[in-house]
Amino acid sequence: MRRRDFIKSSLTAAAATAAFQTVASRAIAGSVLKVGVMIPLSGPAGLFGPASKNVSQMAADDINAAGGILGRQVEIIFGDAGLPPAEAAQTALRLWRGEGCEAFIGMHDSAVRGALINVFKEQVPYVYCPNYEGGECASGVYYVGETPAQSVVPTMTWLANEKNCKKFYLIGNDYNWPRDTNAIAKNTIADIGGEVVGEEYMPFTVDNFDSSLAKIKETGADMVLITLVGGASVSFNRAFASFGLADNVMRLGTLIDENTLMGIGAENSKNVFSAASYFANIQTDDGKAFAKSYSEKFGSDAALLNGLSTSCYDGLTALDAIAERAGGLSVKEMDAVAEGTAFASPRGDAVMKNRHLTLDIYLSEAIGTDFKIVKTFSQQEPGNFCKA
Repeated sequence: MRRRDFIKSSLTAAAATAAFQTVASRAIAGSVLKVGVMIPLSGPAGLFGPASKNVSQMAADDINAAGGILGRQVEIIFGDAGLPPAEAAQTALRLWRGEGCEAFIGMHDSAVRGALINVFKEQVPYVYCPNYEGGECASGVYYVGETPAQSVVPTMTWLANEKNCKKFYLIGNDYNWPRDTNAIAKNTIADIGGEVVGEEYMPFTVDNFDSSLAKIKETGADMVLITLVGGASVSFNRAFASFGLADNVMRLGTLIDENTLMGIGAENSKNVFSAASYFANIQTDDGKAFAKSYSEKFGSDAALLNGLSTSCYDGLTALDAIAERAGGLSVKEMDAVAEGTAFASPRGDAVMKNRHLTLDIYLSEAIGTDFKIVKTFSQQEPGNFCKA
């Protein structure tokens, strides 16, 4: 696939010259660019960590093979973002001030993102990778994951129509991503003439969903929108079939990846649907090339490739693309050119708009422990509803 197919046509000759001079001076100095990569290495989302670590290193290797970022070879320093937000923020601060990281990539939950934004205070570029609730445009932060406007709205609308779903139950963990996602989902449900028959938010420590499943059964819900994370999603979906719900109730999630599906198990995955901008088995040229490269690099026993880990590749690629276009790594320089920055990724051609990406979205159905793509929603806009 194309590794550094960046659109730079909008650079002026003067800006291009300045960028070249900056690159040349740094290359001569032989300096290394340290990038902090904050991923969940522990906690409920820890199952996403191994593949995210692999893909991040793969991205750095590809960027370095193509000359680095601004002529500087990238050195990744990992930090655990699976910790509580305050602890994760301290880790990021240590990587920044102590280890000398000049930019950050984050694949973690929204609570940690908020903590890191408060630490960085627009002083260091920070690319946030996974799907999230949308609505933020803080200076110096660039988002490469899909928003609910891209993933939830079109897929829920299409699936509800296809399966004649009228009653919806919403269940997620208790923090801002599920709550804000469900606020958008409720508007979508109203638009299609549906009814929300239940809404619950659970602590990350929950491991028994009997009460929730009994409520779902009592309400006669046709579809459950799941915004549970990692292990909680596995536990919920494994118990779902034992309550006699799997045969007739659709389950839709935007965080049910290949790892989560494997944990759910083939016997519990009937009528499970997932919406994301990437699945490991997408049959695009870029997608197939990326999966092949991953397999060749890490072997058949490597952690399962998935959308969340792949977002780390796009995070580092976006950092490279914006920095090269800006000719520097200052937030002011990068913010000035972020709009319209484009690059090729495993998910296809991506273009930045309001510091988010326009993306293709895939709706997949679980067939055992594999995903089958049933519908593609091309070039979905991230929405324009920034809070900052």
